[in-house]
Amino acid sequence: MANIVNYISEAFEELKSNVTWPEWSEVQRLTIVVAVFSIVFALVTWGVDEMCAKSIAGIFNLIKS
Repeated sequence: MANIVNYISEAFEELKSNVTWPEWSEVQRLTIVVAVFSIVFALVTWGVDEMCAKSIAGIFNLIKS
């Protein structure tokens, strides 16, 4: 148990002393970039899904007819 507590305290010390944290403005800018990319990727995925669904429905309609 002492090893776990020692590991956690050393990890926090590492975060405080050796990690370079970005400025708040950079965090905001990169958050917006990630949000925009996520929305664009979701829309592209939705569009490809709709095209595949319509294609499969069209093929089944040709087979059924």
